[in-house]
Amino acid sequence: MNTPQRPQGAYGAPPGQRYARPITWMPAPPPLPNCPPGLEYLSQVDQMIIHQQIELLEIITGFETSNKYEVKNAWGQMVYSAIEDTDCCTRNCCGTLRPFTIKITDNVGQEVIELQRPLRCSSCLYPCCLQELEVHAPPGTPVGYIKQTWHPFLPKFTIQNELHQDVLKITGPCIVCSMCQDINFEVLSLDEQTAVGRISKHWSGFLKEAFTDTDNFGVQFPLDLDVRMKAVLLGACFLVDFMFFESAGGGRQRMGVWG
Repeated sequence: MNTPQRPQGAYGAPPGQRYARPITWMPAPPPLPNCPPGLEYLSQVDQMIIHQQIELLEIITGFETSNKYEVKNAWGQMVYSAIEDTDCCTRNCCGTLRPFTIKITDNVGQEVIELQRPLRCSSCLYPCCLQELEVHAPPGTPVGYIKQTWHPFLPKFTIQNELHQDVLKITGPCIVCSMCQDINFEVLSLDEQTAVGRISKHWSGFLKEAFTDTDNFGVQFPLDLDVRMKAVLLGACFLVDFMFFESAGGGRQRMGVWG
């Protein structure tokens, strides 16, 4: 006797079951000489898009949860995924100033980049203890640093290589409040006369901006830029996000470089 078959929906799943959109990963490029493993992807792109994922628990309870991100290329293909590695106490007591480690993994789950942010000051009265971020690729091997530069009005950063030598500059706007438009941080040459790239915080729509602190970023850089410096600029997106676009106490975001 034939066993009755259970009714099936699309692709053999139970009727009414919804499906998540399939994730398309960027094809893995061949290994490159003198390239940290996992950074070969960066050799083929001149821009990347970072989508922060919405955390329902954070929206409902108000407790800060670990940030999670998808890093995609210009065609919408996944290149990396990223997750913040902090404990609950650090996230909810230190807020946007919290130290963190962000682990960035490729399509097979291999950790290829690690971002380390120490606990630093955000006051203009302490220019010797400003924000910074260290980028490792692979973990344990520093490839560069992002260091905030003191300025009375503007968000300014210096991009350094693994030897702490200055390579690029980043300058943001005086007002970093997102009002129905993108906010751009220009990536500049050392003399700050030539724009070579851009970090953009994309406007996500009124509801997202008002009721969540999930953010979308884009970063552009020259195609022939060293992959290590591309990884450092990717790290700069996360530092900018935490400094200016994460919600502080009471859901308030910073309006300028000092608050």
